Amino acid sequence: MERGKMAELESLETAAEHERILREIESTDTACIGPTLRSVYDGEEHGRFMEKLEARIRNHDREIEKMCNFHYQGFVDSITELLKVRGEAQKLKNQVTDTNRKLQNEGKELIIAMEELKQCRLQQRNISATVDKLTLCLPVLEMYSKLREQMKSKRHYPALKTLEHLEHTYLPQVSHYRFCKVMVDNIPKLREEIKEVSMSDLKDFLESIRKHSDKIGETAMKQAQQQRNLDNIVSQHPRISAGKKSKKEACASSELEVPGAQDLVDFSPVYRCLHIYSVLGARETFESYYRKQRRKQARLVLQPPSNMHETLDGYRKYFNQIVGFFVVEDHILHTTQGLVNRAYIDELWEMALSKTIAALRTHSSYCSDPSLVLDLKNLIVLFADTLQGYGFPVNQLFDMLLEIQDQYSETLLKKWSGVFRNILDSDNYSPIPVTNEEVYKKIVGQFPFQDAELEKQPFPKKFPFSEFVPKVYNQIKEFIYACLKFSEDLHLSSTEVDDMIRKSTNLLLTRTLSNCLQNVIKRRNIGLTELVQIIINTTHLEKSCKFLEEFITNITNVLPETVHTTKLYGTTTFKDARHAAEEEIYTNLNQKIDQFLQLADYDWMALEPGSKASDYLVDLIGFLRSTFAVFTHLPGKVAQTACMSACKHLSTSLMQLLLEAEVRQLTLGALQQFNLDVEECEQFARSGPVPGFQGDTLQLAFIDLRQLLDLFIQWDWSTYLADYGQPTCKYLRVNPTTALILLEKMRDTSRKNNVFAQFRKNERDKQKLIDTVAKQLRSLINSHHS
Repeated sequence: MERGKMAELESLETAAEHERILREIESTDTACIGPTLRSVYDGEEHGRFMEKLEARIRNHDREIEKMCNFHYQGFVDSITELLKVRGEAQKLKNQVTDTNRKLQNEGKELIIAMEELKQCRLQQRNISATVDKLTLCLPVLEMYSKLREQMKSKRHYPALKTLEHLEHTYLPQVSHYRFCKVMVDNIPKLREEIKEVSMSDLKDFLESIRKHSDKIGETAMKQAQQQRNLDNIVSQHPRISAGKKSKKEACASSELEVPGAQDLVDFSPVYRCLHIYSVLGARETFESYYRKQRRKQARLVLQPPSNMHETLDGYRKYFNQIVGFFVVEDHILHTTQGLVNRAYIDELWEMALSKTIAALRTHSSYCSDPSLVLDLKNLIVLFADTLQGYGFPVNQLFDMLLEIQDQYSETLLKKWSGVFRNILDSDNYSPIPVTNEEVYKKIVGQFPFQDAELEKQPFPKKFPFSEFVPKVYNQIKEFIYACLKFSEDLHLSSTEVDDMIRKSTNLLLTRTLSNCLQNVIKRRNIGLTELVQIIINTTHLEKSCKFLEEFITNITNVLPETVHTTKLYGTTTFKDARHAAEEEIYTNLNQKIDQFLQLADYDWMALEPGSKASDYLVDLIGFLRSTFAVFTHLPGKVAQTACMSACKHLSTSLMQLLLEAEVRQLTLGALQQFNLDVEECEQFARSGPVPGFQGDTLQLAFIDLRQLLDLFIQWDWSTYLADYGQPTCKYLRVNPTTALILLEKMRDTSRKNNVFAQFRKNERDKQKLIDTVAKQLRSLINSHHS
């Protein structure tokens, strides 16, 4: 039962589905019926569906047949009407054909006229089109002709603009014409030609500025010099300036007088070439080429000529070229956008600065003329100020100038060494005589000297110093002025200038002047008079050192009490020279004494003394008297020391003469003659050849000789031997060794000259006494050594 119900249910569902499909087929477009039929064939009941479909078709056929049967009479009536219409249509056709024939015959002339009109209209249209095309082509041709004309006249920048208009504005409108294609093909060539020609102009420009760099630099440095002069005038006379406005007006007037770089060089080629390359898209190529060429030119400019150091013009031309180069680059920097930039300029300047400083160090080292070094310094300052005005840093140049200042100082020292030598060589080493007030004031004006006693004396009178004192003093001042000149415009503080001047002046005093004085003092042929005058001169120059200090203070406005202020060493210099002169006087006196002593001709075997002192000694004493008379202007201690030194040397030399080994024997008579000479020396000492000695101080120089001679002449051996070693001993200055040497010479004489002495009791006793004394002296010597 259940299976039967299920089968029945399925059969109803299938029937309903087939009915739906049939309705869908009836109502669906034929193109979309495929999916519907597929659903039939996908099922298993297509046989039954076909049966239903055929049954549905039969139903529709019956309906169609009923409908046709219902409208058949109307159809027949319509056919009948159509047949009537066909006959009428034939008649109408014949009428239309006849009318057309007549119209054709009548319209032949009109057609011919219309054809002619058509041709005219066609020609008119062609002419109009031709005019329009020519209207488009003529500007192109005119523009091309204009381009050629501009190229021919070398107006390349306008030519490039014309080329741009031609390429982008005119040619696109007529690009289909063959002549336009020729033009288009020719445009790259024209563009390349413009590039080449403009590059040629640039090369000419680079060559031109290379040749004109010297003139440009000279012009710029003249402008800087005028500006500096103007600044100096304004700073020295502030009332003349009515403020910054008048200064600017003066600057403007000075600029009108001196042409600038743009007035000397036509910069238009570089502007045109830059713009042309920019338009052509090759700006980087142009910038690279320009900078490369200018770097090459910079290296050439910075290479100094080998003989630059010989003249100032050599340095000036070198600086002019460098300034000219950088003035051009600065102008290019400010009148073009990006052709050169600040980094490029700074790089070039760093290279130029290092090479310039190296060149200046090398070439300035060859210069030995201080005037040329000073002119070079002024030129370097102008060079630095000029470039600083264009914004270039120049501190290294001023640092280098401080190095050149040391060299300048050395050249000054060499020059002043010659000046001092000439002064010292030409001096007469005599006090300066003055015959009237005018000459007196002139010398006092040259050298700071005040002496109330000298001023009171009537004319003619003499200064204590010789001419080299005021001359040397004035030359020291001239040297200070020369040092000051170098410090100008170096932007140094007053303290730095003061320090520089003092250090250089110290070198002048302690090295140059000191050496010159020492050379004069050590000269072979120098006399005592000259040495005395040198001592007097150096004494006065030493006193003048404080005035030199004041002189430097006045020109630098830096007080000596200022911290770190260098002191002048002039006092030391003149003291050293004076001491050297004093030593030379002592040496010279001793040499003169030695020369006189070489004339001594004693008869050591004389039995009796002469009636007076030896001639050589009398002459020696006379020489000493005249010499010490010249010492009146010397400082007291110097004269006293010289006199004491001479007396001591004379005493020592006489003692050596008495004791020398060559004198093997001497008699009492010879000893008494020698005593006369010593007494002459003592008389000279007592006469006070130099004032200032107290009591018999000078006589003490001969005390050794005096005691020795007294001992032998008085034959006072008992006193000597008894009191030996006591502070109150009469013969305290007699050395037992010295006494023994002299005693041995007298004993040998006694033995040799007294053949029969052994037969004379007195002689035998004296000989015994000599032997006894000699034995005791040896005992004293031995005990002293032990």
